[in-house]
Amino acid sequence: MTYILVGPRIGLRELVESDWSAIHDYASKPIVTKYQPWGPNTKEDTKAYVQEVLKDAAHDPRTRFVFAIIQLEEERLIGAVEINIRDHFNLEGEIGYIIHPEYWGQGYATEAASLILDFGFANLRLHRVFATCDPNNIASSKVLEKIGMYKEGILREHMRLRSGGWRDSSLYSILEREWILRIHNALQLD
Repeated sequence: MTYILVGPRIGLRELVESDWSAIHDYASKPIVTKYQPWGPNTKEDTKAYVQEVLKDAAHDPRTRFVFAIIQLEEERLIGAVEINIRDHFNLEGEIGYIIHPEYWGQGYATEAASLILDFGFANLRLHRVFATCDPNNIASSKVLEKIGMYKEGILREHMRLRSGGWRDSSLYSILEREWILRIHNALQLD
């Protein structure tokens, strides 16, 4: 298997069409989509998502990079992580991640988010990377803080929910110089 990025316990590879079933296994669960503006997915929703990802991967210039998160020991797809270039001129990107609930609380989201952040700064040469999450999603907030992001504030009624309501979003970000300092400090600890 060819991985784009590899961490201690996970590998990230491009999504392929046949991944839809493994993605649907978590994307169809209400507990997984509780804080999302989408879902729970039908099979058609999940297949459409995978097709959209494949179509976006073919764009030139490419602005969206979505990777399957593969748990290396079991060689199982346990989630997805992505980075989107939101502003080419200002070198700004946005990250997002989702993990199968069987793997929650084990550090997989933090590992995947850290790898995609490294990809954004090292490979895409971004200056600033941000992420949003529901203010009630404490686990996701902790992931963002663990990877060195700072909470900037709350975006009020930032996302329209599938149910028709609105969701606030906590806004987090990290700058390239802060990422470099984080890498430097991690190397000093080794």
